[in-house]
This record gives sequence, C-alpha cells and structure tokens, in this order.
Amino acid sequence: MASMMFTDCSSSTAAARLLPLSRSRLRSACTSIFIPRFVGTHPMGTNSLRTILTVHYSSSSSHVIKATMSTESFAKVIDGKAVAEQIRDEITAEVSRMKDAIGVVPGLAVILVGDRKDSATYVRNKKKACDSVGITSFEARLPEDSSEQEVLKFISGYNDDPSVHGILVQLPLPSHMNEQNILNAVSIEKDVDGFHPLNIGRLAMRGRDPLFVPCTPKGCIELLHRYGIDIKGKRAVVIGRSNIVGMPAALLLQSEDATVSIVHSRTKNPENIIKQADIIIAAVGQPNMVRGSWIKPGAVVIDVGINPVEDAKSRRGYRLVGDVCYEEACKVASAITPVPGGVGPMTIAMLLSNTLSSAKRAHNFQ
Repeated sequence: MASMMFTDCSSSTAAARLLPLSRSRLRSACTSIFIPRFVGTHPMGTNSLRTILTVHYSSSSSHVIKATMSTESFAKVIDGKAVAEQIRDEITAEVSRMKDAIGVVPGLAVILVGDRKDSATYVRNKKKACDSVGITSFEARLPEDSSEQEVLKFISGYNDDPSVHGILVQLPLPSHMNEQNILNAVSIEKDVDGFHPLNIGRLAMRGRDPLFVPCTPKGCIELLHRYGIDIKGKRAVVIGRSNIVGMPAALLLQSEDATVSIVHSRTKNPENIIKQADIIIAAVGQPNMVRGSWIKPGAVVIDVGINPVEDAKSRRGYRLVGDVCYEEACKVASAITPVPGGVGPMTIAMLLSNTLSSAKRAHNFQ
C-alpha cells in the first residue's frame, strides 16, 4: 500500500474532489503543496494551520482504500516590515511635533569611504529612510585611498555641527584604516550606531543605561516587545558573539532578566544548548545553520542572518535566507521572523529612532 499527501486550505469537500484521480495522476502528485489557512489572530500577526489529505490506494489498482485528514500548526510570522512601518509613522509624528514646537529638525550624517556597491546601497537606503520621516540627512563620500586623517576630519566637523544629531560611519572601512580609532572618534552623544565603547560599557553595567543601543539588537528586542513576547525569566540563546549584534543582543536580553547563553564557533554540541532556549537570536552568518530539530517546540526565533544562496529560478541568480532553516523551524517554533522582511527593516527604523532621541536629548525636548 502506498500513501500520497495533498493539501487543502478550505474544507474536506474541496479535498474530496481530489479522490477520483487515476493512479498515474496520484503518482504524479507526490510533492505536497502546503497552503496555510488562518485560524487565529494576534495584534501583529496570525497563526496558521495546514490541512493535509492523505490518500491511501491499492498498489494493484487505482481504487482509493482510505483518505484521512490532518492538520499541522505553523509559527506566527513576526512581521518586521510592518512593525518598522509603524515605528516610522511614530517617528514622523514626533519629528513634526519637534519642528513645530522648537524649530529643530533631527539630522543624521553618514560617512562612506570607498565604492563598495553594498555599502553604497545601504547608505542610499538610509538617506531614503531619513527623507521618509522628515530627518535631515548629510553625506560625506570619500575615495577608497583616503587617509585615516581625512575621515577623522569629517567626523570632527560633524561632532561640532549642532544641526547633526547622529553620525554613522558605514562599515566596513578600507583595510588600511584603523576601524577602532575611527569609531572611537565619533562623539558619544552622536553615536547613533551604539558602537562607542562607553555606550557598550554602560549597556553591560546594571543601572548604567547607554545613550544609544546598537540598532540591530535593539530592533530584535523591539520585535519581542511589540509582539507581546515575555522575556523575563526565559531562557535565551544568542548564536554569534560579534560586537555589532551577538554581544549587545545578549546584554540586552540579560537586562530584560532573561537567562542568557551565547553559542559561538568554539561551542561544543551547540544544538544541545539551543534546544533549551525559549528565545533564540541567530546572528552567525551561516545559511540555514540552525535546523528545526535544534529548536524546542514553542520557542521564539529571531533570525538576524541575511545570506545569499544560489538559486537558478531567481532572476538575480540567488535568494536570501537566514541563519535558521525557516521551512523546518516554522513547524516547531511558536513565532519566527522571516528573511527577508524580519529584522532587516527594524535596523534602519532603530537608527531613525536613535537619531530622534539624540535630537530630543540635545535640546531637552520631551
């Protein structure tokens, strides 16, 4: 006896119409097509089920022996794009209120060194984002062979400019420059990327709030908050320990009273540690590294990874995937961010939020 699987998103009546298929057509339909149907709502998303029709037929004839229906639950999709749009609307209103009340418009300066296409795209997107919420954008473009002193000169000028409330140095910098020296030159009061060691140090200390939190980790926590996901007392695992995402994400989770573990390249049996987590933040930069079997049923997954993988069906020849195998994880987790459309939009939204906060602080505007 053989069995085949079909998917229906409405009713058993519609599924029944599949039963008269000939055996050859049944055999040709071996690939399951899973179409979700919404069964519950959430303030920022939906849960879904898929209905599966399993048809059993005789190996010696085309007669159907038995047909059974079953359902499988899927994780709620944490829609970072929708949340980011909501935050941008809030920022737009605050920028307008500030301008009307005291005549001040927040300003963000971006310094780009070299001609990397990806960096140029990021800078262009940040400029568009500033324009969309009413923040003034400043931009300094320097050639690849610029000296470190030339970059520091621009930073010094923006530090002294009262119309600039945030300074962002686009990374990576050319190899001949000392990244640490350049990032440390940004005034802590304008460090909207949150990379200054004093901001990171304050983040690490209880009772010492930083002026700014790094944008991507801040976006991860904001998604948890806006979806009403409780952090206090939960077990959290951060995969990756970079200065930009992993380490500050772990510090933020700890400040929210989670019990935090960090998994990194030297961790033995990482799947055993990840399996214990109620909340997972994956930021390791390896496509589909985290498998569904590594995830505890009901865990919440925040996938920071944006990895290009070859895809002949894509017009670009590649598609973007996260650090977590989405197709497997969504059958186990209770909620998960997609890639793209999850954490990515939140990073720029948090940059705009930090710039607005800087302007408010500088002018003592509540």
